[in-house]
Amino acid sequence: MVFCIYRKNKSIEILGKRKEVFVEKDERSEKIALRGKRIKILSIMMLIIFTAFLVKKIAGENITSVDDFQKYIRNFGVAGPLVLTLFQAFQVIVPILPGYLGCAAGAIAFGSATGFWCNYIGISLGSIAAYFIAKRYGVDVVTAMFSEKQYRKWSEKISKKKYYGAFLFVATLLPLFPDDFLCYFSGLIKMNAKKFIWIIILGKPWCILAYSLAFGLVG
Repeated sequence: MVFCIYRKNKSIEILGKRKEVFVEKDERSEKIALRGKRIKILSIMMLIIFTAFLVKKIAGENITSVDDFQKYIRNFGVAGPLVLTLFQAFQVIVPILPGYLGCAAGAIAFGSATGFWCNYIGISLGSIAAYFIAKRYGVDVVTAMFSEKQYRKWSEKISKKKYYGAFLFVATLLPLFPDDFLCYFSGLIKMNAKKFIWIIILGKPWCILAYSLAFGLVG
């Protein structure tokens, strides 16, 4: 009789601990999601402020052509390409703008060659970072960066793909695919890290190169 009571009390105690674990997980998920949304809002605000500052700065210069703009950008030295590289990495992690806009800006500001390398390195680093962030923090950080509608839409489409690795490689080759989401999704499904990195290294440059050459003609 005493044994039965002990077992019953122990079961209640274990269930209580499990309930506490679930509550802790829910609270942690909410904190991660809230933090992600705050980062995204803050990033948008910073982008607006930086754009306004840049426009005001350029407006005060005698810039009448793309050549004048490129000469003005060269005055910043290595800081210009470095800022573009970091921005492209960041905009993959916190997707607030389409990646091709950065590719266009890089090619116009620095020319096709320099713009390509800045965009390729930045986007590749950002893609790898997004993969590991999703792998570490799970679905909560992904739903914080993307709308639930977008998340469900692409998750359902991707889940039907039998060979996800091949699909991801093709997606990195072609424009207009949600590459930033796919990087996060690859981390969620815990795709092999080496395989993912090689897909990014080998697949990313071609679309970026096409953008760089096309927008570089403007300069």
